[in-house]
Amino acid sequence: MSFSNYTILFLAAILPMALVAWVWRRESRRVALPFDHARSGAGKVWRAVINVAESTPALVLAVVLLILAGPQRLGEPKTKRVLTNIEFCVDISGSMTAPFGDGTRYDGSMKAIDEFLTFREGDAFGLTFFGNNVLHWVPLTTDTSAVRCAPPFMRPEKVPPWFGGTAIAKALIACKEVMEQREEGDRMIVLVTDGVSFDLYGDNDVAVANKLKEANIIVYAIHVADGEPPGPIVTITSMTGGEVFAAGDPDSLKTVFQRIDEMQKTRMEKTSAETLDHFVPFCVAGLALVAAGLLSSLGLRYTPW
Repeated sequence: MSFSNYTILFLAAILPMALVAWVWRRESRRVALPFDHARSGAGKVWRAVINVAESTPALVLAVVLLILAGPQRLGEPKTKRVLTNIEFCVDISGSMTAPFGDGTRYDGSMKAIDEFLTFREGDAFGLTFFGNNVLHWVPLTTDTSAVRCAPPFMRPEKVPPWFGGTAIAKALIACKEVMEQREEGDRMIVLVTDGVSFDLYGDNDVAVANKLKEANIIVYAIHVADGEPPGPIVTITSMTGGEVFAAGDPDSLKTVFQRIDEMQKTRMEKTSAETLDHFVPFCVAGLALVAAGLLSSLGLRYTPW
């Protein structure tokens, strides 16, 4: 237990004890009475009982000063969810309009992302679209409605011509810059693409991976097409601690997002114990002393006659 005001605590230790000492040691109670040579008892028992009764105001004062000193205690340590910042980096090049189940590759990807949001409630999500250029559509936020409302606005068949092509390195570096602005929580990029990027060749994939690793960003990639994922993407995911998955149909795409959720488990950490006010025992003691003082005033008091 601790106190927020040690000056008042010092007074609580001095003043009441001084009053109690005065009650027990004062000499003003001596009154000479004629007993006609009779012998009287010393009355030590009654004197002690009465002194205890008259000490209750000083004890009440002590309790009041202790309450004013602000008694505190440490609460139970709690655990909290460690926030994960997840940036979806979605390819909107022309090839994402290819058939994929009942829709296109873009449709399947956005639908799977929508379902993934329900797996990770409490995390922060951002959404970036890329082709040859990069557009940060949704900033990192715990409000998932912004991500869910995005698909109709950035369909590959609707974007301007300068979004044609696939520049994965540019997109990943742009996402890295966004995530570095968030100091709290883990960092993860989920790359969704179906193509090969010209700006990852010539060992640029290793350079990009090193930059992402230095920023403590894990990259998971989903290759939304038939065949094996491109080698540079495999390099980036493995170097950052993530993994690349091939998803040739909507069912496998859904399974991939579930797999990512299982691999990137939510972390819990203990927080320091919170300091709480601790008035209850002092209030109970104070009320008990007030009640005892009131009862004792009905008869347990000194009268010199």
